[in-house]
Amino acid sequence: MKIESVRLKNYKVFRDASVADLPSMCVFLGANGTGKSTFFDAFGFLSDALKNNVTTAINRRGGFKEVISRDQSGSIEFEIKFRNTAEDGARAPLVTYILEIGEENHRPIILREILKYRRGQRAGKPWHFLDFSRGKGSAIKNEDEYGKVGATEDREEQSLESPDILAIKGLGQFQRFKAVAAFRRLLENWFVSNFQIQAAQSIADTGVSEHLSTTGNNLAQVTKFIYDQHPLIFEKILDKMSQRIPGVSKVEATDTADGRIILKFQDGSFKDPFVARYVSDGTIKMFAYLVMLNDPSPHPLLCIEEPENFLHPALLVELCEEMREYSQRGGQVFVSTHSPDFVNELRLGELFWLTKVEGYTAIQRAQDDKSVKALCEAGDHLGSLWSQGYLKGSGPR
Repeated sequence: MKIESVRLKNYKVFRDASVADLPSMCVFLGANGTGKSTFFDAFGFLSDALKNNVTTAINRRGGFKEVISRDQSGSIEFEIKFRNTAEDGARAPLVTYILEIGEENHRPIILREILKYRRGQRAGKPWHFLDFSRGKGSAIKNEDEYGKVGATEDREEQSLESPDILAIKGLGQFQRFKAVAAFRRLLENWFVSNFQIQAAQSIADTGVSEHLSTTGNNLAQVTKFIYDQHPLIFEKILDKMSQRIPGVSKVEATDTADGRIILKFQDGSFKDPFVARYVSDGTIKMFAYLVMLNDPSPHPLLCIEEPENFLHPALLVELCEEMREYSQRGGQVFVSTHSPDFVNELRLGELFWLTKVEGYTAIQRAQDDKSVKALCEAGDHLGSLWSQGYLKGSGPR
């Protein structure tokens, strides 16, 4: 599935911000404090609310007063529009998910939760496949009938255990609620990468890890899993690694005598391999990104924060292309960056920037700026335009 638009209302620095026509790969620029991480955290909030409840998601962020935009009252709203992959290759319908959260008696409560869409060119209002308020509501049971001549809604009434529980938490487990289940899977499997060099260089306990962790502290375990279970993918990763980092001819994850896993890199110029903690930060980080971006089971939404840290500018060209390839395989990619070199590799439609307007954040698409668009069409690179101040308010450092 692919997210096409996001609207955040009264969520921290986003008093009322929206961004539409999101491509498979989106890169966000902005000065420190403009809300790049907060934009990613909107999905983290929804994921926490799904796995637990809205109260937990609110409390993890300091309470309702810390989450709702400053000097604002009322409710916090999320609106996400997405498309599922159509089985027959046809253009899938646009699905809208709306979540409105308020506070009553000092406790968070879901004021409204809706999931709706209109199939094809069907006239009239779209069906609300899920419509809940304060813990009670209904969901469509005959989704497959939607759009057929003479079809009418067949709804099922439900009550939740608490008004702070998402309706998609329960209904998304049932295959008959297809649109609900698809959105639930995105929230369950989204991923944010905040890679830490020291964590990736550590020796890991034995065990199976299929996906890289947020910090990369299980890099050795994931390397061993891909080597054992997906040898062709591992060979692809190693081949790319040897192209990106000259001299690296082999990477292996081996078991130690005390039952742990250690990551080793072989330089063709030396007889013995180097243990990960003695390898350069850039080598470790590039390998970790190649492992993540060649995951046998890609995340539906992958968020990467400042990938340029510890990498030579020349490697950012290849890294940008790796992320674009990942997005083309079906995993949407959101990236935040401060690197003009990375931005230089972007296409106009992939770039967005965040600015503060009267204390709150707005999001702008690069292709909507006539001056930026004209300069790009004339041959200028986006990173250079950013450095020269053409992306107003995005604040390169």
